[in-house]
Amino acid sequence: MILLAAGIINRMLGFIPRIALPRIIGAEGVGLYQLGYPFFIVLITVITGGIPLAIAKMVAEAEGANRPEQSRRILRTGLTLSLSLGLLFTVIALLSASWVTRFILTDSRVYYTFVSMTPMISIVAVSSIYRGYFQGRQNMIPSALSSVLESVIRIFFMLWFSYLLLPKGMAFAAAGAMLGVTVGEIFGMLALLVQYYFIVKQDKQDSSAAGLPSEPILDHQLQAAEKTNGPVLKRLLGIAVPVTAGRLVGSFSYLLESIITARSLALAGIAAAAATAQYGSLQGMVIPLLLLPGVLSSSLAVSLVPSLSEAAARRDLPAIHKRMHQALRLAMVTGAPFAAIMYVLAVPLCTMMYGNADTAPMLRMMAPFALFLYVQAPLQAALQAMDRPGRALINTLAGAVVKILLILMLASRPEYGIYGAIIAIIVNSVLVTLLHYSSVVKLIQLSLRISDPLKTITAMIIMAAGTSYVYTSVPLSGTMWLQFLFAASSGMALYLGICLLSGLISVRDLDRVPFFRRRR
Repeated sequence: MILLAAGIINRMLGFIPRIALPRIIGAEGVGLYQLGYPFFIVLITVITGGIPLAIAKMVAEAEGANRPEQSRRILRTGLTLSLSLGLLFTVIALLSASWVTRFILTDSRVYYTFVSMTPMISIVAVSSIYRGYFQGRQNMIPSALSSVLESVIRIFFMLWFSYLLLPKGMAFAAAGAMLGVTVGEIFGMLALLVQYYFIVKQDKQDSSAAGLPSEPILDHQLQAAEKTNGPVLKRLLGIAVPVTAGRLVGSFSYLLESIITARSLALAGIAAAAATAQYGSLQGMVIPLLLLPGVLSSSLAVSLVPSLSEAAARRDLPAIHKRMHQALRLAMVTGAPFAAIMYVLAVPLCTMMYGNADTAPMLRMMAPFALFLYVQAPLQAALQAMDRPGRALINTLAGAVVKILLILMLASRPEYGIYGAIIAIIVNSVLVTLLHYSSVVKLIQLSLRISDPLKTITAMIIMAAGTSYVYTSVPLSGTMWLQFLFAASSGMALYLGICLLSGLISVRDLDRVPFFRRRR
C-alpha cells in the first residue's frame, strides 16, 4: 500500500511536466527528449534489470536468519557490481553518443539530450541497489519517500532548465529537460543514502542495547553461509541474469520501436523534424494518457500474485477461477469508462492537457483498445503466480516481433505515416492480451464468461453516447474545464447506473470498498 500510494502520487505528478513541457518546448522538443529515452532504458535494464530483485531476495533471507552484517555484505557486493557496470556503460555512452544520435536515432539534435542523460546511468544503478536492500528488509518507506522527492525535484528542474535553455534552440531545451531528470535522480539517491545511514545507525544501537553477538561471530556465520550457498556474487548473478534477460525483451522492443518508427516515417517522406514531433506526441502525450487508468489494474495485478499463489499451493482450483473472473471483471469495469471518455472527449482533453488538439485523433484511435492493456496486467500476473513467467515472456516477444514488422510495413507508407505505428501498437496490445488469456485458459481450464465483456462494451457505448450528448447539447457558461468535467461526470454516473442494473457491479461489491462501507 505504501508503494501503491507513492506510485499514484508519482503518476499524478508526472502529468505536470507532460502538460507543461509541450507548452514550453513544443511537440518537436518533446520528440527530441523522447527519442533518447529508449536507449537509456535499455542501458538501465542491462545494469539494474534483475540485480535489485536478487538483492531484495538475498537480504530478506539474511534478515530472516538475523544476520544484519550479511545483509550489508550483500548490499556492498551489489553496489560494487552495479556501480562498475554503471561507470562502464556511462563511458561507452559518452564515447558513442555522436555516432548513436547520428546513425541510429536519425536526428543528430538528440546528441545534447543523450549526453545529458549519461550521468543518470550510474546514479540509477546505485539507487536501485539501495531500493532492493530496503525492500528485502520489508521497509518500503525509504523507496516511497525517495521516489516522491525525486519526482518533485525532477519536475521543477525539468521545466526550469528547458525554459532557460530554450533561447539557445530546441535541441538545448530538450537537453535541459533531461538535465532536470538527472538532478531529480541525484536527490532521490541522496534521500536513500541518508535514510540508510540513520537506519544502520539505529540497528547498531538496537544491537548494543540487546547485547547481541559481535561481528567476529557474524563473520563466522557468513563463512558458513558461503559454504552452503556459494559466494555472494555467484548467487547474485544466478538470480539476476534470468530476470534481466526477460526485461531486456521489453526494453529492446521499446528501443527498436523508436528507431524504426523514425526511419519508417522518413521513408514515408516525412521530414525529420515533423517525424520527431509526431513520435513525441505519440509517446510523450497520447500513450501516458492511455496508461493513466492502468494504475488500477497494475495494483490489482500486484495483489493477485500472492492471492493466486496461495490458492495454487492449496490446489484450490475453484478459488483460482473465482479470483481470475473477479480480477478480469474489475479490470474491464474500471477501465471502460476512462476509455469512453478518452474517445468521446479527445479534443477537449488534449487541448486542456497539452494546449494542442493535434494529438486528439491519435488518442481517439487508440482509446477503444485501451481495455486490452488494462486486462493484460492481471493476466500476466496470473502466469507469474502460476510459475509460468516463460510463457508470458514468449507471448510478449511474439507481440513485439509483430509490432516491429507492422511498423516497418505501415509507417513507411505515406498514406499511413504515424498512424501506421499506432496500428502496430494496437495490434500488439490485442495480440499479447489474447495470447496471455489463451495461456491462462489452458493452464487452469478457465471458462469464458462472454456476458461480462458484452455488458461492459454495451455500457461503454451507451456512456460514450450520453457523454457526447451532454458535452455538445448542454452548454455551460465558463471554461472548457467546466464543460469537460460536467460531461465526464454525467457519463460516469450513467455508466455506474448501467453497471448496477446489468449486474456488472452489485451492492455487495460496493460494500467491500472501505469508502462505501463506512458510509453504509
